[in-house]
Amino acid sequence: MIKGFKEFILRGNVIDLAVAVVIGAAFTSVVNSIVENIFNPIIGALFKADSLNSTWILTIPTLDGSKPAEVKFGAVVGAIISFVIVAIVVYFVFVLPINHFKKRADALLAKNKDAAAEETPEVSADVALLAEIRDLLAANADNAALGSRGPGKHSGE
Repeated sequence: MIKGFKEFILRGNVIDLAVAVVIGAAFTSVVNSIVENIFNPIIGALFKADSLNSTWILTIPTLDGSKPAEVKFGAVVGAIISFVIVAIVVYFVFVLPINHFKKRADALLAKNKDAAAEETPEVSADVALLAEIRDLLAANADNAALGSRGPGKHSGE
């Protein structure tokens, strides 16, 4: 049971996933800081508010007449901006370079495969059959030169 767990934990994809979660958590704080300290003040200045969280608030009266409900469209826009920033950074920092390196590696593998194919020409079926017949005739000639005859119609048996 412990051995199976150890194999599971030491598999490459589990460790990669753990690293991705840790990096994602650290990256989230960076993106949140960018949104809160750069974008929120800029958009807040445009709408005379402290941040997007206090912008575009729709108040809806409640049925019992107490404190009205608030729909915070600015907070949703802030979350969308945060998502777009994360998506842009992930694409340009991770996806684009990895795709570029993958294309280069695929091109290099194809080039090496083509070079290997040129070095070792493929043998056609006819040539392979002729080589097999040659080898059989050579083996038969060796047996005849040594004076050994196999069992057969004219072997003297």
